[in-house]
Amino acid sequence: MDLGIEVILELFSKQGLTDMFNQAVTDDISENAERILSLRDHYILSIDDVIEFLQGKQPTFARQLCSDNYLPQASRFNQIDDMDWAFGNMGLQDKAKHLATLFLEDLSDFIVECVDENFGFSRYAERLGRSANKFDELYTHLAGKSTYIDQIALTLLEERIKEVHPKLVCFSVPFPGNLYSAFKSANYIKKNYPLISIAMGGGFPNTELRSLKDPRVFEFLDFITLDDGELPIELLCDRVLNNNLDASLKRTFVLEKGGVKYHNNSILSDYKQSQVGTPDYSDLLLDKYISVIEIANPMHSLWSDGRWNKLTMAHGCYWGKCTFCDVSLDYIKIYEPIVASTLVDRMEELIAQTGEKGFHFVDEAAPPALMRELALEILRRKLNVTWWTNIRFEKSFTQDLCRLLKASGCVAISGGLEVASDRLLALIQKGVTVEQVARVTSYFTEAGIMVHAYLMYGYPTQTEQETIDSLEMVRQMFELGIIQSGFWHQFALTAHSPVGHNPDAYGIIPLQEEIEFANNDIQFTDSTGIDHDKFSFGLKKSLFNYMHDMCFDFNLQEWFDFKIPKSTISLDYIEQSLESRDPLDIKSNAKLIWIGTSPIVNEFKKSKKGKEQPYLQMTFNSVNDSLELALPKLEAEWLLNILASSSALSQPLKTMGSVKSDYENRFPNFESFWSSDALQDLRYFGLLSV
Repeated sequence: MDLGIEVILELFSKQGLTDMFNQAVTDDISENAERILSLRDHYILSIDDVIEFLQGKQPTFARQLCSDNYLPQASRFNQIDDMDWAFGNMGLQDKAKHLATLFLEDLSDFIVECVDENFGFSRYAERLGRSANKFDELYTHLAGKSTYIDQIALTLLEERIKEVHPKLVCFSVPFPGNLYSAFKSANYIKKNYPLISIAMGGGFPNTELRSLKDPRVFEFLDFITLDDGELPIELLCDRVLNNNLDASLKRTFVLEKGGVKYHNNSILSDYKQSQVGTPDYSDLLLDKYISVIEIANPMHSLWSDGRWNKLTMAHGCYWGKCTFCDVSLDYIKIYEPIVASTLVDRMEELIAQTGEKGFHFVDEAAPPALMRELALEILRRKLNVTWWTNIRFEKSFTQDLCRLLKASGCVAISGGLEVASDRLLALIQKGVTVEQVARVTSYFTEAGIMVHAYLMYGYPTQTEQETIDSLEMVRQMFELGIIQSGFWHQFALTAHSPVGHNPDAYGIIPLQEEIEFANNDIQFTDSTGIDHDKFSFGLKKSLFNYMHDMCFDFNLQEWFDFKIPKSTISLDYIEQSLESRDPLDIKSNAKLIWIGTSPIVNEFKKSKKGKEQPYLQMTFNSVNDSLELALPKLEAEWLLNILASSSALSQPLKTMGSVKSDYENRFPNFESFWSSDALQDLRYFGLLSV
């Protein structure tokens, strides 16, 4: 059960909004809230149609939504983008989604001010779960009166419990914004159905609750499991459903003799990634999810527009060295890739189950070699899918690999540029340079794959000069169009990262507190003494404008209300980096792949020094272009044979070493042939070396 979407649908309905406005406390409210309250009838009248449109059920309603005088407008519409620039004259569906999203966000602002201060579409009461070393505040809040939103959630939960009659309820808590609602729901079950056992797992317990000591947590829960959940939950099922109290447990906290006890005494091994099977979405309300567009940026919208089937190419991270990351924990540390054929089997199963052909691979960093094999497997099976994932901007992503990924349906990637400073990238152990990142992002962009960059400020020892220089690098990347979207994160010190394990090496002093509940984010002082918080607004405001193709000519000082140092980065630094492209090295173990179509071939004769020589003219057609190549007949026939045997459908694929040897058995100088203008043109039409 996805209680999140069910609460949203209950709240954002005619009856839900009617009840919400009746519940609202409207004494001494802001001018914006007063405006929304005065337009309540318009909101109530529109809400069901807006939600149905965002669920994809009323596409014709877009024309109504896009008219100037249909949706009630409050403060969110003040920051509206240039609609013509963002969506053109005919982009009605996306424009309507954007306007409908602003409509919902206005209502959300009203709910936060007048109904429930902790409300958020995906982050309810997030503050209560973030860096909560002690359980006290959350415990007090849970003991308080249920809010209007709580009541909706608990009513829905009650209905499901009566329908299913469970013996075991498991709450997945990936983020702090899910924690309060999980505890509130668990508390309701404990009080009303004391015979039901309750477990919690997911990203939040895995990272935050590893040092749990407070026994009050088990007034709400019976079990908390850590890391991969398949085996721990299987063992819990054995204990609870079969009443086998002697069953051993795996990575599980319980309450024993009034204290918190960690059990990890099962001798059974965790399931391999090849064994865990395909995710099952069959109980979720797949036709009820809403697609929203918060800002008019195509790459940025991927997280909220459309419903993506979620998979991973590999468990853990193949790099596993970044010093800010939780590399000591199993979800990063234990690297286990899945073979491409199994991945595509799972994709086909999910397509059959959900009817959706969009996939988001939620890897920490997808391995380039596996991405190549995945792309080839998709092409071999002639699947028409759309997919995106998270990567490292490493040198393995060549022009040709990016073209192959695009041909298989890859539309976007996200990756960590972090701090655009070579000194800090080395300190982070990112394994990349700014110049390398610029080249890789340009290869993706040229292939037609959108790029989102995760950006960081406030890393230990980072100076104000490095922050401003990093912003200038980012500005240039957006101006050149090699990055389409980004987000600035302020560095957070986590207990399980290399920086957290060895803070002295990074010039910081952690402010240690006694841990009874959550232990992940740690407050600290930096030896630089810089207040990095002050950069937050300027960095985010400038990035917002860059993502909308605006304000590249602004002096960087204009984004900040305090004096900043002048950038030391030359205005053409990124442009110069792009000119140093990867050389056309012939790597003997690289695979030669032809993803283009069979050409139209015509023979003609060409006179050279009084002698006629047979030539073949080959016309290659792509979906949006055509290319004509003329080569001497023998050389052309060799090339045609190579193309036929290098199809993505071929098994096994030829290596560049074998192709080079084969060519040089017939003709001289393969390097000259491979670097010729004709072959370079053919590379753009699908002749790839990866």
